[in-house]
Amino acid sequence: MSSVNLVVMVVGLLVLAQQSFQMSLRIPVAETNNCKIDFTRLGLVLTSDTNEQALQDSGLFTPDAETPYVDIAGRRFHIGTLNARYIVYVKIGGNSVNAAIAVQILLNRFRIHGIIHFGSAGSLDIKSLVPGDVSVPLAVAFTGAWNWKKFGSEEGKLIFGEFNYPENGENLLASVDYDTIKLFSKGQSPQDVFWLPSTTSWYSVATKVLQDLELSQCYDGVCLPSKPKIVFGTKGSSSDSYIKNKAYGDFLHKAFNVSTADQESAAVAWTSLSNEKPFIVIRGASNVAGAASPGSQASYLASYNAFLAAAKFIESIPTPRLVCE
Repeated sequence: MSSVNLVVMVVGLLVLAQQSFQMSLRIPVAETNNCKIDFTRLGLVLTSDTNEQALQDSGLFTPDAETPYVDIAGRRFHIGTLNARYIVYVKIGGNSVNAAIAVQILLNRFRIHGIIHFGSAGSLDIKSLVPGDVSVPLAVAFTGAWNWKKFGSEEGKLIFGEFNYPENGENLLASVDYDTIKLFSKGQSPQDVFWLPSTTSWYSVATKVLQDLELSQCYDGVCLPSKPKIVFGTKGSSSDSYIKNKAYGDFLHKAFNVSTADQESAAVAWTSLSNEKPFIVIRGASNVAGAASPGSQASYLASYNAFLAAAKFIESIPTPRLVCE
C-alpha cells in the first residue's frame, strides 16, 4: 500500500469517526455497527428544581450545540457534557412512580452506561449526618411497602401502641410489617428483595475519588455551623412518604440502621438493577426529621454538595470507548 493511499484511508476513518460522533449527539438513540467508537453516556438523575439549580450554577454542564434536549412523555432529557463526560440528565420529580418511569425512559431511549442519582434527603442520624453533609449509601430500601396487621395481631415491626402518648398501650391501628419488593431482571426469576445495594465497583471508586472532595460551607451570605463532609457506609430509607415525624424517623434508624430518608432513591436503584445497569446514590442532607428547618441556604447547600460529589464521580467514569462486535 502506498503512503498516499494510507493517508487517504486514515483521513477517511477520522471523518467517519467524526460523523459517528456528530450523529450520536444529534440522534441519541441506540445504534449497532460491527466496530465503532461508542459514545455511551452516563445518566444523571436528579429530583428537584433546587438540584437542577445547583447543577446549572456550577457551570460544569455544557448542552449539546445541535440537540440540547429531547422531550419525552412530558419529561425533558438534557443532552451534553459534564466534566468532559457525555451525559443525559433528567429531573424526575417526587415519588417512586415518577422516578421509575423517568429512569426506564432514559434507559430505553438513550445509550446509557450507568445511572448516577443525586438529590436531597432528610437525616435520620443527627450524630453522623447534619444538614450540608453528603451521604453515599451502600444500599437503599423501599420502606413504603407495608403489610398492615389486624387489631390484636402479635406480629408486626412497627407497633403503633408503642407510640401512644403519654403512655404506651393498645392502638386500633395495630401494627405493620415491612414487605419486600419483587426485582425483575433479564434471564432470572423474580426475586423478593428488601435491600438494593449500590454497584460494588462504582462504590469502591466513589470511596477513593470523593474522600478528599472539598464541599461548600457557605451560600448567599449564610454559612453552615460546621464544615460539611461526605459519609460512606450508610444505608438509606426510601418511600413515598416525606418524613418529618421525629418518632418515625427514630424508629426507621433503629429498626433498619438507615441514616437518610427520601422518596426516589429506591425506585432509581430498583430500575437500574432490573436493567442490569451500574448505579450509585448520592444524597445531601437538607434537614433532620422532626427538627426545625435549617433554612433555604442549607437546603441549597445540600443539593450543591451532592452535585459536587456526583460531578467528581462522573469525572472518574470514561464514556467514549471502542466497541467491536
